[in-house]
Amino acid sequence: MKKLLYVIASIGIIAGAYVWSFGLPGGAPTGADGQAPVTQGPGGPGGRPGGGATTVVLTPLDMQPFEDTFRAIGNSQAVSSATVTSDVSGRIIELNLTPNARVSQGDVLVQLDARAATLSLETAQSELEQADATVARYERLQQSGNLTVTDVTLSEARLAQRLAQANVAQAELALEDLTIRAPISGKIGLSDVNVGDFLTANTPIVTIDNASALLVEFELPERSVGFLAIGREVTLETPSLTGRNLHGEIASFDSRIDDVTRSVTVKARVENPDEILWPGMTFTARLSDLSDPLLVVPTTAITWSRDGASIWFEQDGKAQSIPVTILHRRDENVWLDVDLPAGTMIITEGAHKLRGGSQITDANAAPQLTDREPT
Repeated sequence: MKKLLYVIASIGIIAGAYVWSFGLPGGAPTGADGQAPVTQGPGGPGGRPGGGATTVVLTPLDMQPFEDTFRAIGNSQAVSSATVTSDVSGRIIELNLTPNARVSQGDVLVQLDARAATLSLETAQSELEQADATVARYERLQQSGNLTVTDVTLSEARLAQRLAQANVAQAELALEDLTIRAPISGKIGLSDVNVGDFLTANTPIVTIDNASALLVEFELPERSVGFLAIGREVTLETPSLTGRNLHGEIASFDSRIDDVTRSVTVKARVENPDEILWPGMTFTARLSDLSDPLLVVPTTAITWSRDGASIWFEQDGKAQSIPVTILHRRDENVWLDVDLPAGTMIITEGAHKLRGGSQITDANAAPQLTDREPT
């Protein structure tokens, strides 16, 4: 008995699966009244509105300029700076190196012991005086007809005179080198030297920065080359002055593209008369270029195929496709080159459903009112 029930249950399951998959045999399904269900044609419920027209969103083709912007991080340096060193060795006897003090070009910063150099100069001056006197005496004797002073004797005396003059000039230069002066005007930095130190030649003493203007150096990509020009405006920002835009201009740029970074080095000059900007500050540089008005569409209007990018537009109630060249992209907009006038109604939504010549209707169009017949 159990085996029979098992067989009957198995047959029922198989029959149910067949009906579920293939339906009842013998024809189409019927309704509750025994009639076949009615399907709606075009224009009725479930069909395309407007007798088969595809509903899309139309937007007029607009024109806007494109602002191409390049941003880069850069470091600043003073418009001119110098590291003060000594050309000679000597012991420091005087210092005028107050940090952040302003100095003018030629001011004395360091004085080295000059006693030996002073004595050398005095010796050279004495030798020059003696040489001058010898030449003057020989010239008088020769003019008086004294035959003991020959031309050779006078020539040798004049040579000794020129050598004495050179020795004086050399001694003066050696004495001058012991007085170290500011090579440029600006602010003094920190220094590690002190009075009494023995300073060797070429040892860095202190830095001087002329920060009346800064040069901000940064890198721009290769495609920015067409925008680079001396004097072009650059907008600068620094974290040290939050919210403040500074205006500079391109002062110089490199003559070649870096082989590794594929970028070009640019230096922008920003005036700093109050010296609120310090050398070494980090800046964000922004370089912008505003194009002439270009045709612009939303990104949703662009369709792609093997032939490239295109857009769809409305012509006499039908959809037409036209290829485009994309010039720029930003956010939700695309600037392009296309052989259409501004104001042309383009399809921004629903283009994926279209074929060339398809009837279309605008989803944003006002509905047409029709008179209802009395019931």
